[in-house]
Amino acid sequence: MAEEMLLTDDFLRQLINVGEVDILVGLRTHNNADTIAPVIRAIQTGILQCFPRERVAIVNADGGSQDKTPELIVGASIDDVWSVSKVYALRTLHCISTRYATSPEPGTALRTILAAADLLHAKACVVFSPDSTTIGPDWLQRLVRPVYNDNFDLVSPIYRRQKFEGALIQNLLYPMTRAIYGYRVREPYASEFAISGRLASDFLNKESWNDESSRLGAEIHLTVAALTGTYRVCQSFLGPKAQDRGASDLVAAMRRTVGALFSSLDSDFPLWSTITGSQPVPTLGAQSEFVMEPARVNRKRLREMFATGVAQLEPVFTSILSESTLSELQRIASLEVSEFNYPADLWAKTVFEFAASYHKSVISRDHIVQALVPLYRGRTLTFLLENRDGSGEDIERNSESLCADFERLKPYLLEVWADRK
Repeated sequence: MAEEMLLTDDFLRQLINVGEVDILVGLRTHNNADTIAPVIRAIQTGILQCFPRERVAIVNADGGSQDKTPELIVGASIDDVWSVSKVYALRTLHCISTRYATSPEPGTALRTILAAADLLHAKACVVFSPDSTTIGPDWLQRLVRPVYNDNFDLVSPIYRRQKFEGALIQNLLYPMTRAIYGYRVREPYASEFAISGRLASDFLNKESWNDESSRLGAEIHLTVAALTGTYRVCQSFLGPKAQDRGASDLVAAMRRTVGALFSSLDSDFPLWSTITGSQPVPTLGAQSEFVMEPARVNRKRLREMFATGVAQLEPVFTSILSESTLSELQRIASLEVSEFNYPADLWAKTVFEFAASYHKSVISRDHIVQALVPLYRGRTLTFLLENRDGSGEDIERNSESLCADFERLKPYLLEVWADRK
């Protein structure tokens, strides 16, 4: 979809009425009426408290809401915030909305926001999830200040999570991204982040928008673009993370995240193939913390889904995995919960073999991503068992050990990348 198609006549008129801005706040929505009120209120409060002199616009890119979400956003009066905070903006706060499609497309929504930021010459663009009901006014400052004042190009969040939440980040996305691109960005697929106007403009002009993986997993591609380009990246601690709606749809989540990450490897191979080890990025505020009340998880059910997947998908795994890896998975599938263990090094090899098979398109790429789901469930079960009685520090040590295994075994990825049948 061309940029000019994103900027409809009505949206363009609204943007022209806004004029240039210093900061653009983006909200991607689809039927978020139940959660949007505290989010928009926190954003307005953050603007008044932290950026009263700056020119700020809130831009809502809506994917066909039927519950009046856009009307709630545009109609949210900042007068109520003024009366409570006793702080007044010295400039008009603009709040506009556009419907970019009749159904949600996360990548197109982000592209719409970036097109608006580019047109308005925003120095900083910050994106918030409409489901982030734990948002505080200080989130705006923690994300935007490093871009606006300190010339960072991407500010990625660090959240406080419940003990076993964020397992996909912990067990796959973070260790894989860290090993591949050599930077320790804890949330490579973030629902809240801030970027500079320069990165927004450059990313907007990338040709990869035509790829399905870019439309589904634009956040991953944005992180990769920042890590592989001449951009400054940092992290900022925000606080408790509200669980996003749809988090239970694991297949869809894998498509948006793992599929997008795998697809990035093709074009960036000359760069990442020479990277060894990893380095930290500047981190602002407190470090990652865990709320120790764990979410309830049915471990027996995870084991059953893993074992069933290994048995039913054996013909598929024969095309994707090496004989030794598949043999080990079949052995693990025979174990009961009390004995279950999917070792970190085997998990790293599994993911690397999937990435190489995705690169070679040994079968449908979408089927490859889907086939990883039951194996990820098995690794998640091991993560739960290893950390069942552990503290936050124990989980962090286990996470670091897993990342070290991914980094240590990266030569294996290069080997199977070249040798896939």
